[in-house]
Amino acid sequence: MLQTAYSQGHTAPSQAVGPATDPLLSHLRWVALGCRAAARVDLFKACATLALDRDVARQAHAEVLMRSLPQALGRLPVFYRPGVADTSFDEDWLLRIVDRHRASDAGSVAFLLRSRVPDHARRNLGFLIAQISDAFVSV
Repeated sequence: MLQTAYSQGHTAPSQAVGPATDPLLSHLRWVALGCRAAARVDLFKACATLALDRDVARQAHAEVLMRSLPQALGRLPVFYRPGVADTSFDEDWLLRIVDRHRASDAGSVAFLLRSRVPDHARRNLGFLIAQISDAFVSV
């Protein structure tokens, strides 16, 4: 279950709510909201299943990412509600990895993953992020 800024008793960010400027962030925020009550997914089993099906929709990858991110990070990540102008540290970190993946900057992607994700989860989390990043290039 993912936490949002609201679920932990935090107040809303100071900026006014408006349309999200990044379609990937907006999509991930909606998915995070939908996954809050869903059971956690084991990162390794989920990636093995998704890797077998080349035609899996971006929605499935995003859901697996949101449901397994707490396991990979070792804590619940913070995702604001869709439309909030501010971004959390977790959102910024994820968007930076996507940006570096799109720029084919493997060194930065590896550094960002190493900074927060244990060895055993990096490959699978990197796979999910790459799939989502590639799916949103064509959007």
